[in-house]
Amino acid sequence: MSKIPENWEKTTFEKFISIKHGFAFKSEFFSEQGDYVLLTPGHFYEHGGFRDQKHKTKYYTGDIPNGYILNKGSVLLAMTEQAAGLLGSAISIPLDGKYLHNQRLGLISITDPKRIDLNFIYLIYNSPDVRKQIAEQASGTKVKHTSPDRLRNVLVLLPPLPEQTKIAKILSTWDKAITTTEHLIGNSQQQKKSLMQSLLTGKKRLPGFEGEWNYTRLGEISLLTAGATPLTSKKEYWDGDIPWMNSGEINLKKVYEVTGRITELGLSNSSAKILPRDCLLIALAGQGKTRGTVALNKIELCTNQSIAAAIFNPQKAYAEFIYQNMDSRYSELRSLSGGDGGRGGLNLSILRSVEINLPPLPEQQKIAAVLTAADNEIELLQKKLAFLKQEKAALMQQLLTGKRRVNVETA
Repeated sequence: MSKIPENWEKTTFEKFISIKHGFAFKSEFFSEQGDYVLLTPGHFYEHGGFRDQKHKTKYYTGDIPNGYILNKGSVLLAMTEQAAGLLGSAISIPLDGKYLHNQRLGLISITDPKRIDLNFIYLIYNSPDVRKQIAEQASGTKVKHTSPDRLRNVLVLLPPLPEQTKIAKILSTWDKAITTTEHLIGNSQQQKKSLMQSLLTGKKRLPGFEGEWNYTRLGEISLLTAGATPLTSKKEYWDGDIPWMNSGEINLKKVYEVTGRITELGLSNSSAKILPRDCLLIALAGQGKTRGTVALNKIELCTNQSIAAAIFNPQKAYAEFIYQNMDSRYSELRSLSGGDGGRGGLNLSILRSVEINLPPLPEQQKIAAVLTAADNEIELLQKKLAFLKQEKAALMQQLLTGKRRVNVETA
């Protein structure tokens, strides 16, 4: 820990707070609706902060013991790591009398209000230094756990109470901006989803378009091919000038750059082929959720054998429209995979048979333009969110270590 700023104290929270375990609510009373929401680790962001579970919200309809209905502003800590980085994450309850204090969550109470600000505590537990301490002291292997005593004994730098209050006030403005942007992203994504469901099926027609759509198959409007990997043992095949894409990069969605490069020799001595711009790229296999993910290459490139490419006949299909169509059918594409337990892969034969309801080319182009505009709006908001989080993290590091002091007279 860095040098102690003037009037600050290096200490633990042992003398200042208590942490109460939650209640083990009976699963027989879990419900999809009700008056009380069961707080779970799913309500915690890994970096801290309250996450609305929306359709995953779990309600409780049984009897509730005294002391387990949470108040607005209550601060709780995740004491079980159900997702990487979650252990020790802090949240502040957004509403009075709605959320229930569930097991594996620790409720913080201030025992010395003249020394500690609860909102400052919230920030401290979401700081990288304290999270590192919590992780190092945790028990368990696959699933890590901590305890109230361990959480209270993390080592912290504690400023005077007025400075705590001012620091918390400053950083809360950043939290509000981050939360607002996250909501805007969620709303924009939902609007895009609704547009896809209506525009890509013909349920809603854009002004100026009419007539029938025709069902066709992906193999009838494109040439489907798979990539290849030159021999990795041949150094002369690699680190050339030809972009070569691996299946993990399919998550870029619009592919303007890839990390891999092969040489002309690698290209000519393998089944790899240079693809023109605007091919539909489909992950045939890959780790986790990769299989079935689609992308659109905006540069000429080659791919490995785990990626298929559909090269379109421009007289029949508009690449951006087909990309949006296939992107909306991710679950369907994954379900077409063979193999035990859904672990199999897609192949060119399966993809050629995939049906598409296709409007005339001008309507394809217009629909694609509307959906691309929605994508661009989401991307701008995501960049703004990343900037806000980066700036807040930098400011937080300065304020919580005393490297940057605040003027408490204006608090």
